Amino acid sequence: MDKSMGNILLLDFRKVVYKTSKLLLVYLFSKFQSFIGEESVAAGAPSILTDNPTWIIDPIDGTTNFVHRFPFVSVSIGFTVKKEIEFGIVYSCIEDKMYTAQRGKGAFCNGVPIKVSGQEDISRSLVLTEMGFRKEPEHFHMMLANIKTILTIPVHGIRSPGSAAINMCLVASGSADAYYHMGIHCWDMAGGAAIVTEAGGVIMDISGGPFDLMSRRLIVASSRTIAERIAKEITEFPVGRDDTEGR
Repeated sequence: MDKSMGNILLLDFRKVVYKTSKLLLVYLFSKFQSFIGEESVAAGAPSILTDNPTWIIDPIDGTTNFVHRFPFVSVSIGFTVKKEIEFGIVYSCIEDKMYTAQRGKGAFCNGVPIKVSGQEDISRSLVLTEMGFRKEPEHFHMMLANIKTILTIPVHGIRSPGSAAINMCLVASGSADAYYHMGIHCWDMAGGAAIVTEAGGVIMDISGGPFDLMSRRLIVASSRTIAERIAKEITEFPVGRDDTEGR
C-alpha cells in the first residue's frame, strides 16, 4: 500500500476511533468522570488533570508503526483519581499481549504476573528511547547527543520500538532495563506507568525528581540505581507540558 494512502487511511481510522470511543465513554461513564485522550485533545478538548476520576486514553500508540505495518502498536488506558494512577491497561495489538495493573495488586501480561529485571549494572542494561525528528535544531542535536552519551557509558544496547506504552511494558516485564523519553504525552504514559510501578520498577522525572504525568517526560527503570544514572547523564531540553497552552 502506498504510504500516502496509508496516512489518509490512518487519519480516517483515528477519526472513527475517536468518535466511537467518545460515544462509548459518554454512555458508560457519568458526568462526574473526566476524559483525556489524544484524539479529543487534537479536536480541541482541554488536557487538564483534576481530582475527578479521569480516563486517559490513547487508542493508537505507535501511529507511525501502524502506517508502516511495523508490529509494535498498542492501545493505552490509564485511570486516575485525585491525580493518582489507580490502574493501567496496555494492549499490544499485533503481539496479542494484554498488560494490566491495579494499585497494590501487581502487574500482569495475559494474566501471568510480571516483574522488572532488577538489573542495577547499567553496563549490562538494554535501554529504550525514541528518536523522532524535532523542528528545533538545538533540541534535535541534544536528543542525538543524549543517545551517544548513553551508548558510550557504555550500555549493552539501545532500542527504539516506536510505542511509548509498549516500551514501558517491556521494562515492566524484564525484556528491557530502562526507558527514557522527552516529548511524549500523558496518554502515552498513564497506562504504562501503573504497570511499571506494580511490576517493581522505578519511574521518575528526567531531572531525577518525582514523576509528573503532565510533564511530557520520564525515566522508567528496573532499579533506582539505573534511573538515577540516566538522569545524571542526559541533557534536558524544553518540551512544554500537557496541561498548559503552547505544548
